[in-house]
Amino acid sequence: MAESVRAAAGSAEPLWGWAVQSWQWGWSNLDDPVGPMLAEHVLLSYASVLIGLALAIPLGVLSVRYRVVYPPVLSGVNALYAVPSLALFFLLLPYTAFTPWTAIIPLALYTLAILVPNVVDGLNQVPDHVRQAAVAMGFGPLRRLLRVELPVAVPVIIAGLRVAAVATISMVSVASLVGLGGLGGVILTYGFARDFAAPVVVGIALSVALAFATDGLLVLAQRALTPWARDRGPARRGGRTARRRTSGTAARAGEEAAA
Repeated sequence: MAESVRAAAGSAEPLWGWAVQSWQWGWSNLDDPVGPMLAEHVLLSYASVLIGLALAIPLGVLSVRYRVVYPPVLSGVNALYAVPSLALFFLLLPYTAFTPWTAIIPLALYTLAILVPNVVDGLNQVPDHVRQAAVAMGFGPLRRLLRVELPVAVPVIIAGLRVAAVATISMVSVASLVGLGGLGGVILTYGFARDFAAPVVVGIALSVALAFATDGLLVLAQRALTPWARDRGPARRGGRTARRRTSGTAARAGEEAAA
């Protein structure tokens, strides 16, 4: 027993020293290269997700309005997602050179495989009586979409956005193989290339922290965009009560969005 305790303590000492060394390296190199590469990682990730969302919303609306469009759109975005990211980076290099667009364009296209189905599902979950109430109030198709349908679909859309954001933050590091990639440059250039573990640990830790922070921001954004959801109490048992609660929530969401 005493020998196992001593062995565990002995193995913990190198691990603690490794963590301290990584912290010291990251802090001493915060100005360069950690800080600039972290900023680049944020730019590439957030720009890709925002552009992907801007493309996914009209594609999703089109797929809901015209059902025949959805199968080919879904097949197309899934086919794009199957293309290796590194191949797309190299294919874009002759046209975009070593600019951020070399990473942003492929990463934005990859988010469509996640965001388009969520936009479609979110819009399909808007109750018909909410749409009919908006029509009765004189809302045209565009106004109904912006003021009623999209606000009610926000929880489903943001659920997909959270997955797409975390996946994009992870994939940005691959772009370091073409001279971009943010924290991927810390991992490859300062870590693997020099056989030095501290930059690898710093790059991974900051990537994970950025993913957690982004996910938290999206949760807060959802709470801010869906004030009616905060008014719901604990769900009651029973299908009829649950249906009434869900229906009432959706109706309240449509009324508040239309107000």
